[in-house]
Amino acid sequence: MKLTLFTLLTGPFFHSLVSAIPFTSQPSPLTPRQSCENTATSRNCWGDYSIDTDYYSVTPDTGVTREYWLSVENSTLAPDGYERFVVTFNGTIPGPAIIADWGDNLVIHVTNNLQHNGTSIHWHGIRQLNNVEYDGVPGVTQCPIAPGDTMTYKFQATQYGSTWYHSHFTLQYGDGLLGPLIINGPATADYDEDLGLLFLSDWGHTPACQLWDTAKLGAPPTLETGLVNGTNTWDCSGSDDEACIGGGKKFETVFEAGKKYRIRVVNTAIEAHFQFSIDGHNLTVIANDLVPIVPYETESLLVSIGQRYDVIVEASAVADNYWLRAGWVTACAANLNPADITGIVRYDSTSTADPTSTGITVGSNCGDEPLESLVPYLAMNVGNYTEVTEEALSFAFTNYFVWTINSSSLYLNWSNPTTLRIFNDEPIWPTDYNVVPIDQVDSSDEWAVYVIQDSSGIGLNHPIHLHGHDFWIIGQATGIFSVDTSALNLINPPRRDVATLPGNGYLAIAFKKDNPGAWLLHCHIAWHASQGLAMQFVEREADIAVSLTDTAAFEDVCAAWDAYTPTEVYLQDDSGI
Repeated sequence: MKLTLFTLLTGPFFHSLVSAIPFTSQPSPLTPRQSCENTATSRNCWGDYSIDTDYYSVTPDTGVTREYWLSVENSTLAPDGYERFVVTFNGTIPGPAIIADWGDNLVIHVTNNLQHNGTSIHWHGIRQLNNVEYDGVPGVTQCPIAPGDTMTYKFQATQYGSTWYHSHFTLQYGDGLLGPLIINGPATADYDEDLGLLFLSDWGHTPACQLWDTAKLGAPPTLETGLVNGTNTWDCSGSDDEACIGGGKKFETVFEAGKKYRIRVVNTAIEAHFQFSIDGHNLTVIANDLVPIVPYETESLLVSIGQRYDVIVEASAVADNYWLRAGWVTACAANLNPADITGIVRYDSTSTADPTSTGITVGSNCGDEPLESLVPYLAMNVGNYTEVTEEALSFAFTNYFVWTINSSSLYLNWSNPTTLRIFNDEPIWPTDYNVVPIDQVDSSDEWAVYVIQDSSGIGLNHPIHLHGHDFWIIGQATGIFSVDTSALNLINPPRRDVATLPGNGYLAIAFKKDNPGAWLLHCHIAWHASQGLAMQFVEREADIAVSLTDTAAFEDVCAAWDAYTPTEVYLQDDSGI
């Protein structure tokens, strides 16, 4: 770890696709509000609040609690017509939609009905302000949920927009353990209908957990296909494979001419990079991750793993059938059927014909949308900071291929998570925990600045996700970072929770030191996370124990896990995340 110390003062430089019915403690507050009703022609409004409200410091008090029950289950499904083992929430891929309004309180009961494995659930992009014990990372914020046990996650929806929830235990989300999470709120452009989350994913006919023995040697396995919202087709004609049962379907949605539709696109792949598009239609982009942005129009959209983009699509094309294309970028990863990860947009709900439309040419860009396009609507500059922390990303061979940050590869002890160690006043610096402390020197030391330099020489791009914060992207380029010469943009830079580290380049991010906790930062390529490409910020350690609100439940989950481990069948075989 390299620290560059100095003080800097800011200056002038540089209807849903998936759904579920929750229990709510009172009727939904989506009825007209006193000040400004959120309608198809006033999406910027939200009762006494609006798109101009600073959601980092202001949260509506709705008084509403929304309660959900999720069952983690082993299942056998055929999402594309090829039957295989999967792991699901409530028996479906994706799992049930969790939907709330900005300011609501969520109570989500997760029961582990797996026979032999633990699990833990991460609410991707949710800030969890002063609420670290519900972030859902085994070995960092909790012990795994033991088979037969239940953990109840509780948090307030202080942000709004589109995201997803998924297992953070080994490779479970790659085998189907994921679902949509929507927080309703204002938007930067008007639309008629909300079609909900649209999941883009890669998919193999061999479970990801069984492919790990190959993947951990360094070269990722090539998967057979991909899914759009959990479905696709696979040609089983002439196959003598008993698992190839057929019956797969393309995802379909219907447009009504003249209407504008909001689609919430999310990349939930193991390793795929997508260039999403809909033939014959442009996309108006209104949000990245959980950050509303100044709208811009594009023909296609680069989506890295874990990223979300809210787009508005106007049904202004000639009434026909059109391909909706995930757009696999073959320069980033291999797939046996990259061009067939598609869905269908119809203007006639009775049509069953395949589209004949033509689309864009998918490029070779494994990075993000241009930074200049991703302008946060709520403008916020980076303020005072006293140091720049620089870390080198590389690799090593131990028992298997591992990625390293600052020469250390993450390896966690599920039974002794970082947060529990802090609560018990134990040391938190085992090398394999890969901890970087984040403290405030004084009240003016408000910001952390962190730079990851790819020194591996391999040249792969890495989608980097930070828990507990949105971060400001102040630098992202190929080449070697220099604190003296590399340009850093501190004036309303793009803001989100996943950004790509360019191969043989660097990613420079800034975030406020305002959320005490142990927060994971990791590559969202699932193989890489299992290979230890992660570290954790322990932010304001002295304040963490004070912020824990439900220590009894936290300790109960660990006690149940400790009671289970003497009989566990599958021992830890990766980083733990």
